[in-house]
Amino acid sequence: MTMIFGVPLPALAGQLLVGLINGSFYALLSLGLAVIFGLLRVINFAHGAQYMLGAFTAYLLLLHGGIGFWASLVVAPLIVAAVSGLIERTMLSRLYGLDPLYGLLFTFGLALILEGMFRHWYGAAGQPYATPALLAGGTNLGFMFLPNYRGFVIVASLVVCLATWFLIEKTRLGAYLRAATENAPLVQAFGVNVPRLLTLTYALGAGLAAIAGVLAAPIYQVSPLMGTNLIIVVFAVVVVGGMGSIMGAIVTGYMLGLLEGLTKVFYPEASNIVVFVIMAIVLLARPAGLFGREA
Repeated sequence: MTMIFGVPLPALAGQLLVGLINGSFYALLSLGLAVIFGLLRVINFAHGAQYMLGAFTAYLLLLHGGIGFWASLVVAPLIVAAVSGLIERTMLSRLYGLDPLYGLLFTFGLALILEGMFRHWYGAAGQPYATPALLAGGTNLGFMFLPNYRGFVIVASLVVCLATWFLIEKTRLGAYLRAATENAPLVQAFGVNVPRLLTLTYALGAGLAAIAGVLAAPIYQVSPLMGTNLIIVVFAVVVVGGMGSIMGAIVTGYMLGLLEGLTKVFYPEASNIVVFVIMAIVLLARPAGLFGREA
């Protein structure tokens, strides 16, 4: 059996796969956080709850409407984005211009309310969500067995992340969004509806979290606690990448996921804290993050 640094190749490849899958979710979630913070300057503590809402929406669509995974991958994020946009327009928008702490406290309270509601309705135990039949089984790569659905998650996450980066950085809509955050009165003077753009931005970030939730449903059980268990790590990923940096969120998400997987092979005891150790080192060396801009 092939050994690498004293570790069997199948075991190493398996842990790297786990790290890459975790990194896919880290990248998607941190990307949504980076979009909202970078364009709205809101620290969205409700992001984990929106991730959970995406998974639960897919579960409820299947349970009560017979709507399967592929349709839910489109419909569930749209529903979560619409609800989040309504919350932004009616409540969160009233906090713009105030101390950022108000937005943080509001979204933190919103997360607690959503989590409490779903714990009351469905309990803390997770609900199963079946893997789509088209992606059942796996592929033998010779050195490891790759589950088809997990391979799909990695590819889908990368496609969504790059598409979002292209939208924000390379399109006219993205230019409007970035300009509106820098000088809203000037952009509005050109006839652009700035409040609508800000609502769209928040809805986009929430929709990205919901996409991650739908993708996570067949891998992890659909649980009210699934966002809480992940959001702290995702915040650390955003800090390492640079608050508000779109490409930083993507690259750092995958990088830290792989690093976490490698740590589970060579030093399992540190696998739960390695992300936070990296965050502390980066903050000491470069407070703006790896891809962030110095103030």
